[in-house]
Amino acid sequence: MKHGKKVLSSLLSLSLVLGMSVPALAGDMDGKLVVVHTNDMHGYYQTTEKNIGIAGVKGIKDYYAAQGADVLLLDAGDFSQGTTLVNHEKGLKAAEYIVSAGYDAISLGNHEFDFGFEPLLDMFALLKAGKVPVVDANVLKKGTKEPYFGESVVLEKDGMKIGVFGLDTAETQTKSSPSSVKDLDFLDGEEMMKAAQAEVDGLKAKGCDYIIALTHLGVDDESVGRRSTDVAKVVKGIDLMVDGHSHTVMNGGEKVNDTLIVSTGSYLENVGTVVVDKATKETTAKLISAADYAKNIGKYDEALTKMVAADKTEVDAFYAGLFAKTEVALNGERDPGVRTTETNLGDFSSDAYLYIGKKYAEEQKLGISVDVAISNGGGIRASIPAGDISMNTLYTVFPYGNTVTLVTVTGAQLLEILEASTFCTPTALGGFPQIAGAEYTINTAVEYKNGAQYPDSTYYAPADPGSRVTITSVGGKAFDPKANYTVVVNSFQAEGGDTYYALTQGSFVQDTGIVDAEALIQYVDSLGGVIGKEYAEPQGRIKVISEPVAPVVPEEKTEQKVVEEPAEEPAKEPEKETEPTPVSEADQIVADVYKVAKGDSLWKIAKNQLGDGNQWKTIFEYNKDQIKDPSMIYIGQELVIRK
Repeated sequence: MKHGKKVLSSLLSLSLVLGMSVPALAGDMDGKLVVVHTNDMHGYYQTTEKNIGIAGVKGIKDYYAAQGADVLLLDAGDFSQGTTLVNHEKGLKAAEYIVSAGYDAISLGNHEFDFGFEPLLDMFALLKAGKVPVVDANVLKKGTKEPYFGESVVLEKDGMKIGVFGLDTAETQTKSSPSSVKDLDFLDGEEMMKAAQAEVDGLKAKGCDYIIALTHLGVDDESVGRRSTDVAKVVKGIDLMVDGHSHTVMNGGEKVNDTLIVSTGSYLENVGTVVVDKATKETTAKLISAADYAKNIGKYDEALTKMVAADKTEVDAFYAGLFAKTEVALNGERDPGVRTTETNLGDFSSDAYLYIGKKYAEEQKLGISVDVAISNGGGIRASIPAGDISMNTLYTVFPYGNTVTLVTVTGAQLLEILEASTFCTPTALGGFPQIAGAEYTINTAVEYKNGAQYPDSTYYAPADPGSRVTITSVGGKAFDPKANYTVVVNSFQAEGGDTYYALTQGSFVQDTGIVDAEALIQYVDSLGGVIGKEYAEPQGRIKVISEPVAPVVPEEKTEQKVVEEPAEEPAKEPEKETEPTPVSEADQIVADVYKVAKGDSLWKIAKNQLGDGNQWKTIFEYNKDQIKDPSMIYIGQELVIRK
């Protein structure tokens, strides 16, 4: 078997861990099913004050089992990428930990594809050998209707049949390198809903009493039409949905129709539990934080603790050494942060790209002017505190190993890229363009109108480039849509990843072969090894405004006609003026209430009804009694928008 050699040593080490037994304790949870769930672990398997770690996950599973409960351990994806601990061997260690912890089923996330398709197959082989089913009903072998990994599994616990199926976001097609998914089709939208309903119906036909969906879909506005909440509104019969992708913390879960949606956030800062009374199907969902677990339970699997510690020591030795010193904290947070606005870490990484691009073009005598650098916000994975920066931190913040690439595009194509990559600002987007060598403005009061859908993508070209984004300058000169500009990006963007399809239409492409982390190292060396106070704040390259633009109404041209004047009529008595009908207080209140429609978000409602999308927070405050999570509103819900 092609992938057998790579996983053999991993399987040998796992046999030692899986052979350990857990002492039985007297308990009072007979008749209960406990679903222990995780999502978006992103390689944070070591136990710290902030992270429960994989040893704690196993500890929680064992804790409930010892009390007499039937326990399922499930994950909703993005488990294999994010720290050097798992990145070093391209996710294989993450698969080892999942097998060792005794997971019953998992779904893939988009980041499982980050290392390429072959490393994913290595992980899949290890998981399969460790008897951990991978369930993704909407990820198909290209050109077929056959799920590539597996669509569902029936798990039986003390006579109760639980059906588990999975869905991975179709955004994987563009959020991972397109070359990593070229052999796959992702069902999206209505097709995904139909596949999910078919899974539910099929599992019920097999006698399942309880249906669980592992969905790496999230609840972000950018994912409208394919979110977990959208699935719950359409698909009937899902009892529990374990969700991931948007890193949303749902303490207690959110009920949509008859489906309970749960999500822990990310990085194993929380682990979720759902207690199901098998007789009544009553459920109680809660999150256990790292601090609460350490204080109240504090059981950590010894074998996994040792396993992770040994791997961490080996990885730390490999990444030993100092990358740089920074005099200022560098902001790599998601939202608000690198996915919503300019940050100093976004400036720094883009400056590094521009530096390397110019240097490479000069050394290779390419005879071109390198003008702009763009780093996608989703490629920046963490913040960096002031002080010494280790190589380990560098490769944690910039983990992907993409290469620096030069692409020549027209000014019009550059404008399309910036417009498409900010289509939902101020909502977070992984493609958000941090920039060097240019300045631009986003007007969030202008609605983004979809043009043609990009090939093999969930994103759309702008119907009217320049309506929402204005490029102020490029290289200190006025922007020219007809000019050619050479842009420095990473290879993921150059392949059309995220919202960067227009880069695939460039007239010149040159991959430098320089890995992004190496580009940062070279740039820091040029600064004398110190990131100085010039990076204390964002440098004003990106402006985000919300200024309603009055529509231009064309002047009507009417033909003048000669009209014969009518004969003079006798004068009429003036009509009596009618008193205006008073507006009742109830009618005034109704005018200040909005009924949620399909495709709405709080930001969109605020923009359309109040003229300023940023007023969504006000609407959220007015409706806190019925909105627990601002990203989750429902069709038909009546919201107070004015008081």
